[in-house]
Amino acid sequence: MTSDPGLRQRKKMRTRQALIESALRLFAEKGYDQTTVAEIAATADIATRTFFSYFDSKDDIVFFDDRSRLERAVEIIGERQPGEPVADLLRRVIDQSVFADTDSELARKVGPARTRLIASVPALQARELHLLFDIQLQLTEALHLACPELDLVEAAAAVGSLVGAIKVVVAACQKRGNRPEQTYKAVQRATDIAIDGLNSLPRPA
Repeated sequence: MTSDPGLRQRKKMRTRQALIESALRLFAEKGYDQTTVAEIAATADIATRTFFSYFDSKDDIVFFDDRSRLERAVEIIGERQPGEPVADLLRRVIDQSVFADTDSELARKVGPARTRLIASVPALQARELHLLFDIQLQLTEALHLACPELDLVEAAAAVGSLVGAIKVVVAACQKRGNRPEQTYKAVQRATDIAIDGLNSLPRPA
């Protein structure tokens, strides 16, 4: 057994990715409800109890990147630079928490399969809506705190327009069968359009 922390971390990341890919493959082949945690673990060549060191449940695998991206986004908002316009801050949030997130490549790889899965399982649709509401609420509160020139309505509108633009364009691209790189470019364009519309928001004094 190695004592190299970097090696251990890379091994954990590989196991986590194997679980995600195995789960989504099994969900597509057998169905979400018919797939067990034990089957996912076995396919990823780990013990069932080890599964719970990575995820609390099957649906946590489907939404594997949401929590880390939210935490990173809130952190970036909290580190707003003095005098930084809201539009510039939100562009940084997207660049550093969505496009540069450690899960971004994996998310693009499994994106179409995940979208199809969520669309076919009512329980996952409900979980997605709950997560989306929670993400927008937390981002709104963080933005309102970091940008005192914005009232709560303005902060909520800014977050809603940006998150909504990204969410809908990803779903539309994946429904059309666009390649990951096409979806990535579409998200960048949607981000630009949404953020351009934020230039009317109050600027810091």
